[in-house]
Amino acid sequence: MNKSLKNLVMAALFAALSCVATSIIRIPTPGTGGYIHPGDAIVILSGVFLGPVYGLFAGGIGSALSDFIGGYFVYVPITFVIKGLIAFIAGYIFQKAAANNHSKHLAVAFGGVADIILVAGGYFICELPMYGTGAAASIPSNIIQGVSGLIIASILYPLLNPALKPLLYNER
Repeated sequence: MNKSLKNLVMAALFAALSCVATSIIRIPTPGTGGYIHPGDAIVILSGVFLGPVYGLFAGGIGSALSDFIGGYFVYVPITFVIKGLIAFIAGYIFQKAAANNHSKHLAVAFGGVADIILVAGGYFICELPMYGTGAAASIPSNIIQGVSGLIIASILYPLLNPALKPLLYNER
């Protein structure tokens, strides 16, 4: 199988994993109508394992699909952009900073930091026109979601890396 087809198949797999991780495990956040979920970890890892471009589409499409399935229609394009950017930035940081095994783990964590900033800030900015200053109510839960994504991605990376490295034909 050629490399671009393999990357496309892996991107589809990560999109599906992102959708499932976002949809299946939901911890409702009081007063916001939203929920905390582990899907951000898969978004971060899609950028790490697939690179910025394939990761952007895998993380963005999978997360947006979860919003669509869950009935959060207004958030579909917002989620696609925010989660896609998270995966892109995580992949970019990983490619630039991951010179050795120790820095690879740090690069995954920095992708998680990007997740915290983009989830809390991105959704706040997008919700501001819809909810006014009430949009600030979602910031704490979005920070918790981002922190959980960072922690889960940092735990999953060393577990998934040995299995995915041969599939992706690169030195990660």
